[in-house]
Amino acid sequence: MARLADYFVLVAFGPHPRGSGEGQGQILQRFPEKDWEDNPFPQGIELFCQPSGWQLCPERNPPTFFVAVLTDINSERHYCACLTFWEPAEPTQEAVCSEDAAGREEEAVEGGSGRLSPGTSGPPGQLFAPKTLVLVSRLDHVENSLGLIYTIHVEGLNVGLETVVGNLLTCIIPLAGGSQRTISLGAGDRQVIQTPLTDSLPISRCSVALLFRQLGITNVLSLFCAALTEHKVLFLSRSYQRLSDACRGLLALLFPLRYSFTYVPILPAQLLEVLSTPTPFIIGVNAAFQAETQELLDVIVADLDGGTVTVPECVQIPPLPEPLQSQTHSVLSMVLDPELELADLAFPPPTTSSSSLKMQDKELRAVFLRLFAQLLQGYRWCLHMVRIHPEPVIRFHKAAFLGQRGLVEDDFLMKVLEGMAFAGFVSERGVPYRPTDLFDELVAHEVARMRADESHPQRVLRHVKELAEQLYKNENPYPAVAMHKVQRPGEASHLRRAPRPFPRLDEGMVQWIVDQATAKMQGAPPAVKAERRTTVPSGPPMTAILERSSGLHGNSARRLEVVRNCISYVFEGKMLEAKKLLPAVLRALKGRAARGCLAQELHLHVQQNRAVLDDQQFEFVVRMMNCCLQDCTSLDEHGIAASLLPLVTAFCRKLSPGVTQFAYSCVQEHVVWSTPQFWEAMFYGDVQTHIRALYLEPAEDRDPSQGWEEPAEEERSALDVASEQRRLWPTLSREKQQELVQKEESTVFSQAIHYANRMSYLLLPLDSSKSRLLRERAGLGDLESASNSLVTSSMAGSVAESYDTESGFEDAETCDVAGAVVRFINRFVDKVCTESGVTSDHLKGLHVMVPDIVQMHIETLEAVYRESKRLPPIQKPKLLRPHLLPGEECVLDGLRVYLLPDGREEGAGGSGGGPAVLPAEGAVFLTTYRVIFTGMPTDPLVGEQVVVRSFPVAALTKEKRISVLTPVEQITQDGLHLRSCTFQLLKMAFDEEVGSEKAELFRKQLHKLRYPLDIRSTFAFTLGAGHTPSRPPRAAKDKGPSLRTLSRNLVKNAKRTMGRPHITRKKYNPPSYEHRGQPPEDQEDEISVSEELEPGTLTPTSALKPSDRMTMSSLVERACCRDYQRLGLGTLSSSLSRAKSEPFRISSVNRMYAICRSYPGLLIVPQSVQDNALQRVSRCYRQNRFPVVCWRSGRSRAVLLRSGGLHGKGVVGLFKAQNAPSPGQSQADSSSLEQEKYLQAVVSSMPRYADTSGRNTLSGFSSAHMGGHVPSPRARVTTLSNPMAASASRRTAPRGKWGSVRASGRSGGLGGDVGSRLAGRDMLGPPQANGAPPDPGFLRPHRAALYIIGDKAQLKGVRPDPLQQWELVPIEVFEARQVKTSFKKLLKACVPGCQALESGPTSFLRSLEDSEWLTQIHKLLQVSVLVVELLDSGSSVLVSLEDGWDITTQVVSLVQLLSDPFYRTLEGFRLLVEKEWLSFGHRFSHRGAHTLAGQSSGFTPVFLQFLDCVHQVHLQFPMEFEFSPFYLKFLGYHHVSRRFRTFLLDSDYERIEQGLLYEEKGERKGPQVCRSVWEYVDRLSKRTPVFYNYMYAPEDTEVLRPYSNVSNLKVWDFYTEETLAQGPPYDWELAQVSPEPPEEERPDGGAPQSRRRVVWPCYDSRPRVQPDAISRLLEELQRLETELGRPPERWKDSWDRVKAAQRLEGRPDGRGTPSSLLVSSVPHHRRSLGVYLQEGPVGSTLSLSLDSDQSSGSTTSGSRQAARRSTSTLYSQFQTAESENRSYEGTLYKKGAFMKPWKARWFVLDKTKHQLRYYDHRTDTECKGVIDLAEVEAVVPGTPTMGAPKTVDEKAFFDVKTTRRVYNFCAQDVLSAQQWVDQIQSCLSDA
Repeated sequence: MARLADYFVLVAFGPHPRGSGEGQGQILQRFPEKDWEDNPFPQGIELFCQPSGWQLCPERNPPTFFVAVLTDINSERHYCACLTFWEPAEPTQEAVCSEDAAGREEEAVEGGSGRLSPGTSGPPGQLFAPKTLVLVSRLDHVENSLGLIYTIHVEGLNVGLETVVGNLLTCIIPLAGGSQRTISLGAGDRQVIQTPLTDSLPISRCSVALLFRQLGITNVLSLFCAALTEHKVLFLSRSYQRLSDACRGLLALLFPLRYSFTYVPILPAQLLEVLSTPTPFIIGVNAAFQAETQELLDVIVADLDGGTVTVPECVQIPPLPEPLQSQTHSVLSMVLDPELELADLAFPPPTTSSSSLKMQDKELRAVFLRLFAQLLQGYRWCLHMVRIHPEPVIRFHKAAFLGQRGLVEDDFLMKVLEGMAFAGFVSERGVPYRPTDLFDELVAHEVARMRADESHPQRVLRHVKELAEQLYKNENPYPAVAMHKVQRPGEASHLRRAPRPFPRLDEGMVQWIVDQATAKMQGAPPAVKAERRTTVPSGPPMTAILERSSGLHGNSARRLEVVRNCISYVFEGKMLEAKKLLPAVLRALKGRAARGCLAQELHLHVQQNRAVLDDQQFEFVVRMMNCCLQDCTSLDEHGIAASLLPLVTAFCRKLSPGVTQFAYSCVQEHVVWSTPQFWEAMFYGDVQTHIRALYLEPAEDRDPSQGWEEPAEEERSALDVASEQRRLWPTLSREKQQELVQKEESTVFSQAIHYANRMSYLLLPLDSSKSRLLRERAGLGDLESASNSLVTSSMAGSVAESYDTESGFEDAETCDVAGAVVRFINRFVDKVCTESGVTSDHLKGLHVMVPDIVQMHIETLEAVYRESKRLPPIQKPKLLRPHLLPGEECVLDGLRVYLLPDGREEGAGGSGGGPAVLPAEGAVFLTTYRVIFTGMPTDPLVGEQVVVRSFPVAALTKEKRISVLTPVEQITQDGLHLRSCTFQLLKMAFDEEVGSEKAELFRKQLHKLRYPLDIRSTFAFTLGAGHTPSRPPRAAKDKGPSLRTLSRNLVKNAKRTMGRPHITRKKYNPPSYEHRGQPPEDQEDEISVSEELEPGTLTPTSALKPSDRMTMSSLVERACCRDYQRLGLGTLSSSLSRAKSEPFRISSVNRMYAICRSYPGLLIVPQSVQDNALQRVSRCYRQNRFPVVCWRSGRSRAVLLRSGGLHGKGVVGLFKAQNAPSPGQSQADSSSLEQEKYLQAVVSSMPRYADTSGRNTLSGFSSAHMGGHVPSPRARVTTLSNPMAASASRRTAPRGKWGSVRASGRSGGLGGDVGSRLAGRDMLGPPQANGAPPDPGFLRPHRAALYIIGDKAQLKGVRPDPLQQWELVPIEVFEARQVKTSFKKLLKACVPGCQALESGPTSFLRSLEDSEWLTQIHKLLQVSVLVVELLDSGSSVLVSLEDGWDITTQVVSLVQLLSDPFYRTLEGFRLLVEKEWLSFGHRFSHRGAHTLAGQSSGFTPVFLQFLDCVHQVHLQFPMEFEFSPFYLKFLGYHHVSRRFRTFLLDSDYERIEQGLLYEEKGERKGPQVCRSVWEYVDRLSKRTPVFYNYMYAPEDTEVLRPYSNVSNLKVWDFYTEETLAQGPPYDWELAQVSPEPPEEERPDGGAPQSRRRVVWPCYDSRPRVQPDAISRLLEELQRLETELGRPPERWKDSWDRVKAAQRLEGRPDGRGTPSSLLVSSVPHHRRSLGVYLQEGPVGSTLSLSLDSDQSSGSTTSGSRQAARRSTSTLYSQFQTAESENRSYEGTLYKKGAFMKPWKARWFVLDKTKHQLRYYDHRTDTECKGVIDLAEVEAVVPGTPTMGAPKTVDEKAFFDVKTTRRVYNFCAQDVLSAQQWVDQIQSCLSDA
């Protein structure tokens, strides 16, 4: 029962104490004057009566009413009903507010007095003051009473107000129960008050429906989620009543949760600072104060008047979990807008009447009630009953609830469960014996119905309406109530002059009425509220909200069977069987069901809480437990750790008598053990089990340790037991009650001791003498110093031993470990015991006990640790040492790691087949040159295959720390993810023995080697430096200065003369450079220096210094000059004497690199241009890279020029000028004029220009082209857009050839649209298929002499002018940063870091397309083919893009490669790279980020992109290139590897500065490490044909025109192939060493073994395992020569002789073409289809046939006959060897290759042939193998290895180290060994 009203208050306007313009509320009277004992008077009520502030009004406003809500200190809500009316202000009030009022009056007068109502009584200046009647009640329905009091006052009814107020304060009504009470306040009124049926259900009236109408479904759902997840919500409206209703409606939606934070539906203006509180709130504020709310950054603002909800950016509201979000939304729309479903019907049914607003309100609430029932379904199964008596203590197992609902990742539910509202829900509704309401029934009995109705909207709607009926009935239990009778004031009564102000009531009379009623109440018996308490139903067990398929790890019955079988094998001792199943079990344990199955099976093998295992069984069990636990989160939501916790203290092994090691010491390294929430949930679960057992009959009692099993249905749950006990509690005697309380308390206490022990087991490391900080443990607080140890996979000792070698820690740290564990356990004990009601005495006893428990456990562990060290160590695989290059040194020795599979499926045995060689176990080595992994696969079924993956340190592009699972122990370890630009990826997990310090050291050393401070610190320099001391110092020679001096002088002179042109005066004749295949007419063009001086440039220092002279000689010898000489370009002259015969000359103006540092020293310029003009020309171009000639066509004599892009005021500005420049120009203008003259000089230097067209001829112009008076003509921009005119003058047949059609012939969107794509204009006719340009006749008949290919951005706004000799071709090119971005994506596509979500090639192709790499290749080839066409048609081309060193270099190199067959030879390609890339200053160091300074710029593979383009051309024209595809891969690998110095610096200038450019010119003695990649290629080419293309059969005048469509391009296999057997095959010495040597013996006495072997994809190098027929025959040839005792002939000589023999044999044969080896007479359109290597029927014969037009039968037979003849001719040349020369011989034991035994052999030392041969025995004539002494590096004493002869002295062992491998020998005694060593040494010294 409760009073209808607690207080009646009259509040009026009063003066402000500080005299401000505004007034304040003043309580005139309050009744009763004394506070009620149970309900004190709320303070500050006057603020809430006028929330916007107390102010006088110039007119009488109508009365207002609203209900404010105040919350007291006990969280009780008081409803303040406020009725405000206005009365004329008294003079005192007006005087106080005179200033304010005067201001208002002035406003009123100015605005006209019409503002006052016509009926307003009083003079025009009259002000009105507000007065408020306030009723304070705990009930939310008192508005009628206030209206009655106001009516009595206004209408002047003959009723005493004191009587009404007294009756109001003494009226008692029930709070709930559905009663109906009719009351009268003594004024002839009749009020019917209905109480709700259940007070737990909120009263909402129409507030929820109004809220949805104002804001809409989406906004209300957002507010609902925001309130539940404890965000701040602010309502804005101009109506106070709407604010109240909105807040009430939102709270009603939250049922059954109660909002427990700040709740102020109407906030007064004076309290607006409350909005800055850090706690969540729901507050309503008048919209007039909206400006004050703008600064709130974390408040969600709902504008009720505007219908908007504003969520700040920093606030993230988690949505409801799907599918509940979408289901709720759809049901709400059905309730609010039932017409929506029928809107599209052709014949809609007659409209049914929609629900009333009150009923719609209940329907909306019913939707949210269903939502909560679905969200919290089964919550009672996760309640832990910790105490039953004297009061229930209940805890909620949040992790288990989330896990079983499948919502662990759901942010919304996680936040709701962690919120205060849910904590209140558990404490209120978790009680097992209490009154129940609608929600309890719904969540217990209706869940199955809701799940069944999900897909039937009408059934859902029916259920919603049923629930709405119940909610409506709760609020209105008696629908047909008698009519209220409450008087109301008349219409506009507030405008009539009131007879008097509201009277002052008689306090005595009111108090007398109250006292009378109180006395009467005391005499009456107390009303007892009859509560119907009952056992709360639990409902069905919970299910997942959304049945998610567990995907890859879904546990089928077969997987569970495998787990069971493996465990049974372990306990039956069948270890071999268990080992076979273990990998499958570890994979299965990724699934939850398998983990549960494992725990269940292990429980079966525990008897009496103990299970003693042997070492192997222990190892298996621990490993499977670790595998289970490593997937557990810290919450352990699936209860796996909980079910394993009893097991880790049960399984053990005997280390020695009295010393037992338990499994817990090996499974400590899991985050779950250091999570307090896990221990609390486990503790409460066990306490519940024991409390339940207290009250159960003994027959029902069960073993509490088996808590993991689901309780059977017939068994009573703990909640049922608790409910029964709570029902019986009042009937028990006091002694019995006390006894039960003590029993429960002691149960909790004993469990606390038990858990203190358990926690110490799992938190104290095995080796407590050391603080093993493996990983900081979350949740351990100050336990950082004592990270838990981890001893995995059996023998704890092996781990312990490896740690013994580390530096020791001080003893004090032991205390730190113990202290940290004690503090952690104490915090846990404090929390759980306080919550569980353990007495303070018991708690103190626990605090005393805990340190003793920990200390005792430490002492136990010391013995275990000591004994575990004596166990035999785990047999870890022996570390395989990698083979190193000469000069390569180990920086960090092997760190044990696991190499894990990355996104490429080949290594892991994917769709390509082959075994899973990854993951592999081994070590990572860091050398001065490479990062190397060597190891073996972890899968025992794969076999002992060596896995090698390496890449140069310089190629590292990304290094990232990762945390991964080790494949064997299945625990989380730190790892590294290293990706290189050579397309290698090392994804490694460090072994547990590698500490974090070592891993960090590895990263630092790697970073230091990757980004050295200076280029001289790179491997290419340190390698050479390492070998320098071994050479004797050379005496200084008198011939001239040393090369280092030359470099210094050159740089010094360059710096001194920077910006001044140099004049060459002395004549110099260099040695002529003869080149293979050079045209005879070019040989007479000697490079000479003329003595003639330019007029006006004489300087006093006219003598050439010796250093300058040597500079000139060196410059002339460079690659550029050799190529210029071959092309017949230019003379080294500064005069015009030979201008007529030679249009170009070699200028030495840049010999000191004064004009352009990135250009070579000698440049080709027009003969007519003076050196001093070049300086001015260079200013117009970026980086001073002015146009120079780099190639000339031998046929059309057109030249190719290159330069940097134009500066803004270059030739473009000149083209825009309207008038000729006047003589007095600025320097910039004169530069532009020089530039124009320079271009005209280029044009006039072309011999064929005069007859290209009649209109554009320059005849007569060249004589006057230097005159300043010639007007400046304007260039035109080429359009080449007239296909009809072009077709009329087409040439008959195109020269050159197109690539073969290897893909679809459709021209895609990127097809040869050179006009629209390159220039943005219609430059060309329709393209051919495959992206080839149109027929070469597409150019206009009037071709320009010079086309300038420039960047479209530079050439904007240029107007075409048909009178000029050159034309601009603006094209769109990509920038270097785009290349870098594209390459990053390509790298991720080809070498992904993890498995793609979708299997198959689709994801790779999509990633490849996203990278746009092939699109860039397409553009490059397209531009290059365009330039080739222009050059071939007789026009010269200037490529002027970007800075002239990236895309320009790519384009001019490709153009020369396509146009000139010489560059397609090995020598020519080297020359091309040296000239265009090295001499012309491509920035290799900058683009490769080779030093610390370039680290930020990143790797930009411009040169690699060029090589990819060459590869694409090579694919289309395989017979036009002398070099093989491997050569391109080799250069692609080594241009970033920093093994050679060739690609290290950015220009010739830098190479001279470093003393590199000419250092190779000096004399050399003895073998030396190759510093130049070209030198290495030359050496290697002499030994092996790896760089040679057997199909090379060029056509001398061939111009190649490749197809460039993306559909015709192929992904270069350099990006995708991998050889895990040896690592990358580009360091040839290493690739030779790795495989097993071929000379290993056959089994004794058996037939020769089969030569067949399995070739594994991704593991073996196919070209090495299966060499092509020609390579195999050449190897066979060399082997035969060696056996015959002849010096082996070089492979190239043999090959040339074979080709010559084939040609001779082909001539008499009538069908010469098919049988000849490689000929040039095949039609060119079929030549690119290739050569086929066939195997004949007998032996291995060579047959190379071209796919010609003749029949295949004749081709095959002819080629086989020819091949047979040729091979027989070859073999008949050799005669048998003479008697062998045996200098020294005897028996030695020899160790076989890897994993092979020692065997005795007969060895022969042959000093003549410089060989060490060996045979099976002395009389054997067949040599089993040969060691070439030329490859021997050293002979050193050896050591015995496994399998060596036992009886031999250790000193009888010696090793012979060769460049290929190390041979281990053992003589029969020490003397014999010494003799062999001496003989071999003498043989080596004789050589």
